[in-house]
Amino acid sequence: METLLPLVGFAVAASVTPGPNNVMVAANAANNGLRATVPHVVGIAAGFGLMIVLVGIGFAGLVTQAPAVAQGMRVVSLGWLLYLAWRIASAPLPGHGEARPPIGFVGAALFQWINPKAWLLSLSLISAWIVPSQAMVPQLALVAGVFAAACVPSCALWALIGVGAARALDSPARLRAFNVAMAVLLVVSMVPAALGE
Repeated sequence: METLLPLVGFAVAASVTPGPNNVMVAANAANNGLRATVPHVVGIAAGFGLMIVLVGIGFAGLVTQAPAVAQGMRVVSLGWLLYLAWRIASAPLPGHGEARPPIGFVGAALFQWINPKAWLLSLSLISAWIVPSQAMVPQLALVAGVFAAACVPSCALWALIGVGAARALDSPARLRAFNVAMAVLLVVSMVPAALGE
């Protein structure tokens, strides 16, 4: 338990820093409002928590044992993130065309499996915080629970940033510029994964 406080600190720091989830939450909230973004935030927390457990139990072994699987996942992930960046940049503005539905719980939870930051983070967490000589499942459950708990307020902060930006950006041109900026941030957040770092 002496590692719990450092784990909480790491979880908060990793969850609040910019990455695909936070950028998408901010854009979702800016375009659809805070209430419509709640399922997105909860989906991230649940999806990433489940990912930590499943990767820890053994899914990571498949990825590390089969380089073609890892490379295929990287290509699919980067392609999907580029598609999402385009969707954010080209999102219809409120009151200007047919709105796209917000990202929901299931979409956000499933997104974790193609999110390069989530993969890097889950693999790092397992190597840094799981003691192989101790029971694996309780450790994974603790790490997953801490991260799920940290995800909610961290993503909620980004949702509030998105809502605030939408209010401050009171013209369609400014909101479009915000959406394009969020799309660019999403693409920039992919650079380490694209370079294989």
